[in-house]
Amino acid sequence: MLRIAVPNKGELSEPASQLLRDAGYKQRRDPHELALSDARNEVEFFYLRPRDIAVYVGAGTVDVGITGRDLLLDSGAEAIEHLELGFGASTFRYAAPPRKVSSIEDLAGKRVATSYSHLVSNHLRSYGIEAQVVRLDGAVETAVRLGVADAVADVVETGATLRAAGLEIFGDPILVSEAILVRRPDTPESAVATLTGRLRSVLIARQYVLVDYDIPEARLAEAAVITPGYEAPTVTPLHGSPDWRAVRVLVPRSEMSHVMDKLYSVGARAIIATELLACRV
Repeated sequence: MLRIAVPNKGELSEPASQLLRDAGYKQRRDPHELALSDARNEVEFFYLRPRDIAVYVGAGTVDVGITGRDLLLDSGAEAIEHLELGFGASTFRYAAPPRKVSSIEDLAGKRVATSYSHLVSNHLRSYGIEAQVVRLDGAVETAVRLGVADAVADVVETGATLRAAGLEIFGDPILVSEAILVRRPDTPESAVATLTGRLRSVLIARQYVLVDYDIPEARLAEAAVITPGYEAPTVTPLHGSPDWRAVRVLVPRSEMSHVMDKLYSVGARAIIATELLACRV
């Protein structure tokens, strides 16, 4: 059986389980359940701390796992990114009191507090900067006020928490992270091909809707410019109306409303947008 590690808690936990459910896999109902066997799909799921998943994958204890890119890079484990999963987006940045530190070069000789000591040490080293990295398990934003550090490196969403602590973001992002599927470098892609195909089919489906519409044949070329589709629209004669055509096409979800407006303006009617559960292309 393929052994898959899934986050047992935190921001990645429920989206990861929902993605696997949508891909046709069983998932636990009891949040205290630590393992689950899905015999029909020949997989076993193990619910682990997100920070530990890359370590288990790297050690070969499990075959693949879902974790954050930041956690993978911070772990130092022998695991590699296999597939982006489209959720759990975050940005990792430096912050310090205003006018105290304004560039990464200013961190030389200073103390930087973070929960991601390996990741930050490697980032500073890549710039040739010698600084003391102070590892904390949480509440990093208070480190400067409490005199533990001169600057911090942390996950940033809006920056409101850092500003409330009297800190200002500086420099380019250290890392843009999201949830990813990880595997060992020596694990052949064929071993995870079914899982990868299923996950990709759900991820693609989440990006598109299926749009059907009727259009006069004389306006078909205009409509095709508006809806070129993933490869090309499917066009069929409309029964009982020889001058009309029925069109079926994939449309980016984010563009759906604008596309429907444009189609109507060129004469399309009976425009229907349908949610997709999975889509293999």
